[in-house]
Amino acid sequence: MKVIRIGLGAIFAFFVFASSVQAQTVRVRGTIEQVEGGILTVKSREGDTLKVKLAPDGHVVALVKASLDDIKPGSFVGATALPEDNGRWRAVEVHILPEAQRGLGEGDRANDYRPKSTMTNGTVNAVGKQDVSGTVTQEQGAVLTLKFKEGEKQVDVMADTVIYTYADGSAADFKPGARVFITGATKQPDGTLMTARINVGRGVAPPM
Repeated sequence: MKVIRIGLGAIFAFFVFASSVQAQTVRVRGTIEQVEGGILTVKSREGDTLKVKLAPDGHVVALVKASLDDIKPGSFVGATALPEDNGRWRAVEVHILPEAQRGLGEGDRANDYRPKSTMTNGTVNAVGKQDVSGTVTQEQGAVLTLKFKEGEKQVDVMADTVIYTYADGSAADFKPGARVFITGATKQPDGTLMTARINVGRGVAPPM
């Protein structure tokens, strides 16, 4: 398997809905079960067993652990969030984009993580220490105010919110148990799936 190392500026963040993906391609969310002969055996979140190959000129993007301290006013981030009964939004994950990706996918939209989930890409306007109920402390989490062209949105970052950023990856990141996300893979005549980019967790397990 040939892996091309890429600069962070070339990373295509995995959370963006790729409108250019052709109808023949599929999106894959799952966990690596086995790596053999350049083929990844992936158990999808739907329970299917898939055989995935990286294209010869493909890219591997590693998702690496970050923390709330890495999120500052002015950071450009994406947040997957679910609605709470109190009308607020609880972030299940926040990913910090490199500066070269500022503005990518900016806005607030529906997301396929779970029913009613959203993806919000925006610039951090404020990092609050507590929410309106006064129950979220800095030790537990924070409130991020994300500003985008159409407006802004607040998301609650809690102790169990997964926070990560991006790094160059390689085939060494393909290990059993690692989670992967593939925005577009094409079915091959032999039944395998071929993709030009695999996003893989490195020491972090992004919600799938």
